[in-house]
Amino acid sequence: MILYHGSNLAVKEPRLLKLQRELDFGKGFYTTSSFAQAASWAKRTSRIRRQGAPCVSCYDVDETELGHLKTLRFARADAAWLDFVAAHRNGTAPQDTWDVIVGPVANDQTFPTILLYLDGYVDAETTVRNLLTQRLQDQYTFRTERALSLLHFTEVRMV
Repeated sequence: MILYHGSNLAVKEPRLLKLQRELDFGKGFYTTSSFAQAASWAKRTSRIRRQGAPCVSCYDVDETELGHLKTLRFARADAAWLDFVAAHRNGTAPQDTWDVIVGPVANDQTFPTILLYLDGYVDAETTVRNLLTQRLQDQYTFRTERALSLLHFTEVRMV
C-alpha cells in the first residue's frame, strides 16, 4: 500500500512530535491513501507556516505487517467516529494504546458541520447524516514508534 503525508517539507524519517495540536485521532503522524488529500494538507501547512514549499512525502507500507499492530478502524463517518473525533478535537479524549487509527478525515469541508456538533447546535444523528453526503477521504494515523517503523520513504513530490 502507498500512503502520503503532506507538509511544507519532505519527511524522509517520520517521527512523533512531543508538542502537537490535537487533530482527529490525537497525536501521531498523519498519512492518507489519497494523493489529492495529502496535497491539500501540504498547501494548507505551507500557507499557515509561511515557510518551505508544499510537498507530499510518499511511503510504502506492508499491509500484512500493519495487520499485526493494534489498530482502530472506522469504516465510515458514524456516531462512534464522530464522538472519537470530537473528544480529540476538544481535548477530552482518554489515553489509549492504539498503534494506528484509520478512518475518514474531518477536512475543511466537514469541519463546519463538526463544529456545530461540538458547540451543541446539532445532535450526533444530524451531524452524521450531513457528513455522509460528503465524499470523505481516509487517514492513517501512526501513533507509536513500532507503527512508524512500517513507513518506508520512497520519494517526495512537489505540489
